[in-house]
Amino acid sequence: MLDLIADEVDERLIEVNRSFNAPAIVTGLPDYWQTRLPTAVVAEDLDRLTLDSAAHDLVIHAMGLHWASDPIGQIVQARHALRPDGLFLGVMFGGQTLHELRSVLAEAEARVTGGLSPRVAPMAEIRDLGALLQRAGMALPVADAMPLTVTYADIWALMRDLRAMGEANALSARLRHPTRRAVFQEAERLYAQHFGTQDGRISATFEVIFLTGWAPDDSQQKPLRPGSAQVSLAQALGTCEFPPPPSKD
Repeated sequence: MLDLIADEVDERLIEVNRSFNAPAIVTGLPDYWQTRLPTAVVAEDLDRLTLDSAAHDLVIHAMGLHWASDPIGQIVQARHALRPDGLFLGVMFGGQTLHELRSVLAEAEARVTGGLSPRVAPMAEIRDLGALLQRAGMALPVADAMPLTVTYADIWALMRDLRAMGEANALSARLRHPTRRAVFQEAERLYAQHFGTQDGRISATFEVIFLTGWAPDDSQQKPLRPGSAQVSLAQALGTCEFPPPPSKD
């Protein structure tokens, strides 16, 4: 999974068509990302980022924003670490991630124990995440999603992969004692029943959100003032423009 995400990051940086000479990466998995971007300064995804002001032309926030208690604060700090016209690229999981696992664990726990406990962290929807860039003062903000469907042999293989990615349950309200094995056995049965594939595996959805913005700079394109257009939309499209019908009032 991380390899797919890192490959997509590489593709997006190539599409920018710019050389980055002072990159930085914010991550909770420094060993992995250091091998992908060996020249980058690596900062741990703590509440206060250890990045110098205006020191970087690229800041990548890699797979940590969905765990952040203050995601806007993280992006603001990244903006301050950027030079003018520097690029911010945030990568995180979105709200549709692991919806299958979330539903079967909730149903299994309710059936076996009669209650529920937090197991999969809530994640933001893309329609809300784009606004974070503007609130953080980024210019030319863009948010887009890359849905991925991954198949696993069973629910145990899925959970092993999540632990290897550092995406295990870290919620403060999680259970502090081991979960009864019967809960996971019931979840395994429900997962295979509702989300099984034809070849006997199970499918899991990962919604990867990419947030892109630039540190403000005078050289960047600016939107025109409302009413300053010299050509109407009808002229641009080569169509006829008709007045609205008269009101019936």
